Amino acid sequence: MHDHNNPPSDENSWDDFYQSHDALWSGNANPQLVREISTLPPRTALDAGCGEGGDAIWLAQKGWRVTGLDFSETALGRAADNAAKADPELANRITWAHADLTTWQPRRLFDLVTSHFMHLPTTLREPVFVSLADAVAPGGTLLIVGHHPSDMQAAIGRPDLPDWYFTAEDIADTLDPGRWNVLIAESRMRKFARDGEEFEIADTVLRAERKPSEGSS
Repeated sequence: MHDHNNPPSDENSWDDFYQSHDALWSGNANPQLVREISTLPPRTALDAGCGEGGDAIWLAQKGWRVTGLDFSETALGRAADNAAKADPELANRITWAHADLTTWQPRRLFDLVTSHFMHLPTTLREPVFVSLADAVAPGGTLLIVGHHPSDMQAAIGRPDLPDWYFTAEDIADTLDPGRWNVLIAESRMRKFARDGEEFEIADTVLRAERKPSEGSS
């Protein structure tokens, strides 16, 4: 059992965490992804920290060609299995790739780069988000969602690790306004049910569009 205030943070600890559960996540797409991306034309997408594949599978079902990155081999194996169970044709639209995002650098650009609930200490997280922004093609979308710092006081019981949380404004401040239009930077409340109990939780939501050409308004 993991110490609540010592969550997994590296490849081995995450792999152990996945192996200690038959399924760690619900398998459903994250609600902010569905809300923000449903109306975008499906092109190419990067799901950073894809876990067991819920978001990547949903995107592929919507017609996106998706690359799912994670550094847990256990999670990637489950993601591939989940995709095959959902629709064998999805294998043609999803590439699963092993990568440590703290050292990863983009080799190509994507029309959508999305990351949900990637929580790391600030010194690790900030360069990861810079690399993710660098992976967005001109005219493309960056969507980053996390647990808002206010959730540390919420009844759901988040780890008491202030350095692991971030606001949308924290991310927006790192985006060059000459290259980016920040469309959404907010804390967004939603209801979440666990073990028959319902909680009010807050998501950090950052959605930005990379300008089609540098310096355009």
